[in-house]
Amino acid sequence: MENIIRISVSEAARLFGVSTKTIRQAIKSEELRYIVVNGRYKISFISLVEWSQKSTRRSNLLKDQGMGQYVDKWKISNKKYSPNPKLALQNKKDKVNNEDRESNLDQNEQKISS
Repeated sequence: MENIIRISVSEAARLFGVSTKTIRQAIKSEELRYIVVNGRYKISFISLVEWSQKSTRRSNLLKDQGMGQYVDKWKISNKKYSPNPKLALQNKKDKVNNEDRESNLDQNEQKISS
């Protein structure tokens, strides 16, 4: 079963840098997938991301006023999860080199045991 992240109207508005009215209009026009829990809308986070990228204006609001404004301030020290492409490529090269070394060790062990 897939874990679906659902958030409230006010959380969606804050995260994406738009007003609650904008979110409610998107719900009314059926642009967002949602369920109702205890009389409150719970919106699918995936549908919010897709919806936010359909409009250049909304995409820019996300970047300037929503969670996108913090991306430059995120400090990720773990190379594996770093958004820096150079570090990601280096990690990939390291992994390939390690696999090559392991393969060579396996071949050497087979030669010795033969």
